[in-house]
Amino acid sequence: MARRTWKTYQPNSLRDALEGCKVYARDKHNLSVERIADLMGLVDHWALYKWLQNGRFPTNLLIPYERACGINLVSRWLAANGGKLLVDIPTGRQADASDIQELQARLHDVTGLLMKFYQGNQNAEDTLAGIQSAMEQLAWHRGNVQQHQQPQFDLE
Repeated sequence: MARRTWKTYQPNSLRDALEGCKVYARDKHNLSVERIADLMGLVDHWALYKWLQNGRFPTNLLIPYERACGINLVSRWLAANGGKLLVDIPTGRQADASDIQELQARLHDVTGLLMKFYQGNQNAEDTLAGIQSAMEQLAWHRGNVQQHQQPQFDLE
């Protein structure tokens, strides 16, 4: 399987989002399903296996699941499925050249996806995921410019 670019990955179903979180936790943090269940405070890891298999995940455990895995793919999917954008809260920090280059590359990639789509060489699902990702990044820069007058402390 090809490596995913997690920063721009947009899941296309709830099961895909749940599976993506699990794969991210394994790839980036070396966490097994048993360890994820432990971090969530579950007594039985088999319940987590069941929820991942059928996609019927308890809503009150979605945030602990995303926190344990270290990525918010379920929230991204829920927002996109509701026609909303999910944007990280801007801090008003000074953007550097790599931030602008990343935005430019993303917009260039999305333009290519749109051209391929309208030529019939790209599926709608991947095109929509690319557009969603680019819009989220543009929205972050918009909020960062607004916040620039009153920047937050960088406490991370």
